[in-house]
Amino acid sequence: MGSPASGLRERQPATDVVTGPSAPAERPSATRRATPAWVWALPPVAVLAVVFLYPLALVVQESLAPGAYGDVLASASFRQALVTTVWLAVASTAGCLVLGFVLAVVIAFVPFPGGKAVSKFIDVFLSFPSFLITLALLFLYGTVGMANGVWTDVTGDPSGPFRFLTTPWGVLLAEITYFTPFVMRPLLAAFSQMETAQLEVASSLGARPLRIVRRVILPEALPALAAGGSLVLVMCLNEFGIVLFTGAKGVTTLPMLVYGKAILESDYAAACVVAVVNVALSVGLYVLYRGVSRRAGA
Repeated sequence: MGSPASGLRERQPATDVVTGPSAPAERPSATRRATPAWVWALPPVAVLAVVFLYPLALVVQESLAPGAYGDVLASASFRQALVTTVWLAVASTAGCLVLGFVLAVVIAFVPFPGGKAVSKFIDVFLSFPSFLITLALLFLYGTVGMANGVWTDVTGDPSGPFRFLTTPWGVLLAEITYFTPFVMRPLLAAFSQMETAQLEVASSLGARPLRIVRRVILPEALPALAAGGSLVLVMCLNEFGIVLFTGAKGVTTLPMLVYGKAILESDYAAACVVAVVNVALSVGLYVLYRGVSRRAGA
């Protein structure tokens, strides 16, 4: 009979035989190749191509009908619609920037009861459709609205004086009313991260409120103003519901011209030309905004 030590020595080679092949078996799982990134990109690209790129390609193809661009770009209706669209968008953006900045400063830095509720209401307001605000203005200042009703009851006149909603000024008022919260939201977010110590130091040095706003608050708000203003400008260029629901027959913007050419006149080639011009204008403004933001470090 051998000793226990000799038995252990005899079993040792068997242990080496069992453990030896198990190590290479685990290597394939450790060195398994990952799925290429382009495979994961295929589903969203396919959805984007079907939902957006293919219809856009059809619009561009339809706009390439012989003589379509020449006829549309040379027409007086297109030039008038382009001018109306640009000046309404620029004026609305300027009004939203001024009004949004003033309201955001009041909400962020002037304590008053219900300030937080107003700030939260702005988030809810962003989800409202544009035609809802237009209908509200029609109930107030329309031809048979509340303001004209009060005027006729007091003076006895058969009609009231408030008829500006069917003019470009009515469209401008509706767009400023609806798009101002889109400027206020990034401003309030920027003001919430602003150090109040800067305001306290400026106030302790004798600076008046207007000087504090101009020298301390406004420089901090410039990136947010640029972001909100560019968003409002692009949205105003493509706004359709406000112009339609105000009933401003003398106001024809590029989206309204697309509607008229396609639905009322059945001139699809001309409608596609106007649509392509509108898309190119919007994309150009967005690219310009991104370039300015990149240089400013926003």
